This record gives sequence, structure tokens and C-alpha cells, in this order.
Amino acid sequence: MELRRGKYAGFNDQHFTEKLVEVEGLELSRETVRRILREAGIRSPRKRRPPKHRQRRERKAQAGQMILWDGSEHDWLEGRGPRLCLMGAIDDATGELLPGAHFTQQECTVGYLRVLRDILRHKGIPHTVYGDRHGSLRRNDKHWTLEEELAGRQQPTHVGRALASLGVETRFALSAQAKGRVERLWGVLQDRLTSELRLAGASTRGQANEVLREYRLEHNKRFAVEPKDAQPAWRKAPSDHTKLLDLCALHYVRKVLKNHTVRIDGRTIDIPKRPDAAYATYAGKNVEVKHLLSGDYRVFYDGQCIAWARGERPKTNLRANKKTKRQKE
Repeated sequence: MELRRGKYAGFNDQHFTEKLVEVEGLELSRETVRRILREAGIRSPRKRRPPKHRQRRERKAQAGQMILWDGSEHDWLEGRGPRLCLMGAIDDATGELLPGAHFTQQECTVGYLRVLRDILRHKGIPHTVYGDRHGSLRRNDKHWTLEEELAGRQQPTHVGRALASLGVETRFALSAQAKGRVERLWGVLQDRLTSELRLAGASTRGQANEVLREYRLEHNKRFAVEPKDAQPAWRKAPSDHTKLLDLCALHYVRKVLKNHTVRIDGRTIDIPKRPDAAYATYAGKNVEVKHLLSGDYRVFYDGQCIAWARGERPKTNLRANKKTKRQKE
């Protein structure tokens, strides 16, 4: 009772029992712990809702067939620090919390690209990605450029472009119930992970991410299941580290100015003249600028890198590829 009221205050019955066995060396069953707590008037902090009848979708048979991703904005630090958003993805076949899960300021483009990058590094390319209609994942604005009107479709978001280039099918849920598996994950994490953060005394985003890295492994040991088909469906991701960084970057089209520079995000990038190249000057030409998650900029023309520059990491409040007169993305 001293442990439950002090060190493990706020833990649910099952989580508390696990800590008693694994950390405190007290071999007690969940029912015994539950009986002791109820006799002392301590209720479980997690409210249990009566089940609603819904037909649950069958899991995919193979790992990597489909992943579900989302962001969960919540008071993860319970007032000890800033309000954070947990970005993450789950494998539909196994329920595994995939690499790339991290805390950020809010659900955003950069957060999704970071999750995608780590999944590609450690797992591979999934066949399908299932998410909601957040502006980072699909264009929800009504702005159409002339080029888009002629093509009959809007250009994708940064995340949509990356998935399309990998040949990944994207599906969008119309309600929270439609992506119930990942929503249930958030419920578990808002209970268990919040308790682990409290136990560790985490009060900053960096400390929260350190706790999350350790917790993810324990979570998968406890909750991940074996897929129906043991043969994984993950496709091989690009082995070239540079190509992977370029893929999970923010891509922009800019016109080279007469002084042989391009402007982006309020900064100027010099493009060196190359007499040995097909074009001694790139003035007036459209180039592709890639802003990497590390902060570096790379400028490409005809598939060749013609300039690069150091910069700051992309802002985490970048939600979508909204077009403006001043900056067309």
C-alpha cells in the first residue's frame, strides 16, 4: 500500500502488479493486488467503459502489410513540463509499436517524416499506410495552381510525396473508430507511458523521449503478437543513406535569381557557377531545394546536387503544403 500510494501512485492494477513483480520482487497475482487495493478504497485510475458492439476488422496476416500512424496530443508530463504530442505508428498484423515513435510539440509534417525515416531504416517499406485526414497527410485546402488544374489533381503534401515515391498505398480514415487499433494504442500509452514518465520524473521533451525509447521495447514484449503468416511483407528500403535522407525531407521548387542564389525560409543559398557543367549559370531556372530533417539544404537541378548549405531543423509546426502567393511549395 505504501508503494501504491507513493512511488507507483496513479498506476493501474495490472501495471502496478507488473512493477511489484519485476522491480520490487513481490510475487503477487493481479487479483490479489486488486483485492488489497479495493479493500483500502483505492480504485483503478483508468475508467473502463462498457463495450460497444462493433465489428472489429481482422488484422493483416503479415507484418509490413499495413501500418497505422497518428499523433496523440495529451498532457503526457501531467503539468511537470510542456504539453506534448506523441507521434507513432503501429504494425497492423503484430500490434508492434514501430521505431520512430517520439514526442514533439504538435502533430505535424516533420513528425510524420521522422517516423517514416526510422521505419524505413529499421523495418523497410510497408505496403499500405493508414491514417486520418490530417493536413500533413493529405491536401485539405481549396487552393489549386494553374498546373494543378490542368493536371486535374493537387500536388501531394511532403509526406504524400514521400509515400508515393516509395510506391506505398495510402488510406484515410473518416472517423476515430475507423482507426480503432491505433486509437486503442493511445489509450494504453496514455495510461502506462504516462505512469512511467511520472515514475522517472520526466519534465522535458528530451527526458520524455529517453523514457519512451526504453518503454517501447518493453511495450512490444508485453503487447505485440505473432502474425498469422510468419513471412514478413516489408519491402527493402533504399540502402543509400543519402537517398534516404533526401526522401524524408521537405521538397520545394524555387527559381534561381540573377545573382545566382535561391531564397527559402528567409535565408539565401549561394549556387556556385560551374563552367564545366552543361549550364555555366542557372539564373532563371527552376531548381528543387530539399530541406533535410537534420537542417541541411540541398539544391538539385536535373537530378544533380549543385549546392548545399547548413541550416536549422525544419519547424515542427509545418502542417501542410499550403500554397501562397509569396511561397509556392
